[in-house]
Amino acid sequence: MTEELREQVAGELLRSRARSTALTDAVDEHDLVRQHSKLMSPLVWDLAHIGNQEELWLVRDVGGREPVRSDIDEYYDAFKFSRSVRPELPLLNPRETRQYVGDVRGKVFDVLEKVPLEGRRLVENAFAFGMIVQHEQQHDETMLATHQLRTGEPVLHAPAPPPGSLVPTTEVFIPGGPFEMGASDEPWALDNERPAHAVHVDSFFIDTTPVTNGEYAQFILAGGYDDRRLWTEEGWEHRTTAKLVAPRFWQREENSFVRNAFGVVEPIVPDEPVVHVCFHEAQAYATWAGKRLPTEAEWEKAARFDTATGRTRRYPWGEEDPSEEHANLGQRHLRPAPVGAYPAGASPAGVHQLIGDVWEWTSSDFGPYPGFEVFPYKEYSEVFFGPDYKVLRGGSFGTDKSAVRATFRNWDYPIRRQIFAGFRCARDA
Repeated sequence: MTEELREQVAGELLRSRARSTALTDAVDEHDLVRQHSKLMSPLVWDLAHIGNQEELWLVRDVGGREPVRSDIDEYYDAFKFSRSVRPELPLLNPRETRQYVGDVRGKVFDVLEKVPLEGRRLVENAFAFGMIVQHEQQHDETMLATHQLRTGEPVLHAPAPPPGSLVPTTEVFIPGGPFEMGASDEPWALDNERPAHAVHVDSFFIDTTPVTNGEYAQFILAGGYDDRRLWTEEGWEHRTTAKLVAPRFWQREENSFVRNAFGVVEPIVPDEPVVHVCFHEAQAYATWAGKRLPTEAEWEKAARFDTATGRTRRYPWGEEDPSEEHANLGQRHLRPAPVGAYPAGASPAGVHQLIGDVWEWTSSDFGPYPGFEVFPYKEYSEVFFGPDYKVLRGGSFGTDKSAVRATFRNWDYPIRRQIFAGFRCARDA
């Protein structure tokens, strides 16, 4: 079993690195080192940061090896320097970065071959390796968002997602009662997902699919961005100061809209989930529709709870890992899939596309579960707990299957729009 686990880890490390390489090899050195937005790091920083985290945790900690480049640690510490100032640091150039991450990876494979995967919580079930795989994939999604912000000719290409299909109803009833939220037995679950605990949720309705471009366009055309009554005080202040009039990357042409997706300008596809909206926009739409955003617990119950058995599933469709039939993940397509495209991925209650396509804003602040314990470092979760961040669930078309679960919790500031975020609505029963 241990050798199978080592092979699994090796495969995930290789798969993640192939994606990192594709995202950075797609552009020239000028694009690698320049900052495409103050919200994002240069692509070359992300790549070296991936290697530095791998060195810190797997080479030095798990492997007990000598540092590869301890002299650069502070420049790739995400908490020491903000994204806006990273281009001013003495960063490794593209050639040095590729050499560095390659040297680190060589040592990591040596550690993986020799280290006992037992006797220490950090290595049980290869947790540290799983944590690093997820970290690299998370930064790959960040780099994908940077690609969306860059200007110039398209450099990323992917086939179109599968076509959509009709779904039976526009919303689904979720009965009230307790369910098990969170994870205790998932080997690579991160600390903020733990521990599993019972949560009571009152009965509610939730949208069968995420809100689509066509539905969101109706909100805009109905004057939703100009109606103060639809927005919270905080939301209206941000909408006004940021001059929001549509999702990011949309442009209005009389009563229709086009969007720029990775350098391709095209009409919006009406039945695709809307993406690049902030929490405040999602909340205003929900109010306009006579609904609200789901809480984090409601979202997870809709995604995992099987009323027929009274059990909580690992994924909406069951226990098996995501496949191409279940969800739009892993950058296979460079856009959300039309609603109804993944009937095999529906939850027991009949809720579609909860995993993949777009991260979904919830109304919940990011905070610890009862019994939360920092592991292995507080800077992953604990320092972000509080009302400043809202929880997003489910992953996007740019999220890898290794870095999302039905228990996985993402979080961001409610004003963020460069992330691949959309939403679905809920209402009280």
